[in-house]
Amino acid sequence: MYKQLKTLIKKPYKIITHFAYKGFLKNMDDAKYLKMQYKLKFKKELNLEHPKTFNEKIQWLKINDRNPEYTKWVDKYEVRKIIADKIGEEYLIPLLGVYNSTNEIDFDKLPNQFVLKCTHDSGGIIVCTDKSKLNQGEVKKRLNKRLKTNFYWSGREWPYKDVKPRIVCEQYMTDESGWELKDYKVFCFNGKPKYIEVDYNRYVSHKLNLYDTEWNFIDAYLTSPNDKDVEILKPKKLELMLELAARLAENTIFLRVDFYSIEDRLYCGEITLSPGSGFVEFHPEEMDLTMGNDMVLPIDL
Repeated sequence: MYKQLKTLIKKPYKIITHFAYKGFLKNMDDAKYLKMQYKLKFKKELNLEHPKTFNEKIQWLKINDRNPEYTKWVDKYEVRKIIADKIGEEYLIPLLGVYNSTNEIDFDKLPNQFVLKCTHDSGGIIVCTDKSKLNQGEVKKRLNKRLKTNFYWSGREWPYKDVKPRIVCEQYMTDESGWELKDYKVFCFNGKPKYIEVDYNRYVSHKLNLYDTEWNFIDAYLTSPNDKDVEILKPKKLELMLELAARLAENTIFLRVDFYSIEDRLYCGEITLSPGSGFVEFHPEEMDLTMGNDMVLPIDL
């Protein structure tokens, strides 16, 4: 506990985010809040008038690109209908259940392995690999805590503001490793795939490697470290993955489409409008500008 407090004191950005997540800064204007957080995070001003970097342009989109349909896009249950309509339901992870409260979850009817997550937030995933060892009371406690929160307040990603809080249960799956499921995140700029971020070792020592669409390694990373000595094999269905991502990203300024690759099958996990909520730590820092140049905003025309 002491170490956590010490870390928070050194990082005022995290302190503000913590209290904002609990709704203490509801009355602060979105742009004002984001400028404050950006300054605390990066020690520089957020330029919303003439954004240049990836992070700045994501912040601009959060303020200015408010398509009402985006609420369905970030909803982890509703987005399944969008994915099915645009690319086909065969690319959906099998759904085991959807619940309005933890009281509706009948653990006895669930398989030995499954994944639980809330529809209205990000990161609150519970992975069960052995139901006999699952503390159901603790799981319900964690989920109930999540259900009472509004993810919008911490990063001002407005599509989350009106998402109905629910819980979805999906089939547990692994890739060729037999123990993990690598995440292939396709970054699409103005409808065109440009980069693929591969997240791996998520529950051991989270790392990511970045590639271009020809599967050339790019020695840069976003927040989590990379490892150039780790060879991530090109997915068997890479071309199809890029094609599906482009179809989902059609008529968008920016969209990240997340896939899982299991043998010869592709599954679309989710779509993301604001990676890292526009507070991504780029290494090297120049990559922030590089990706910013890849994205054309209406004010750039």
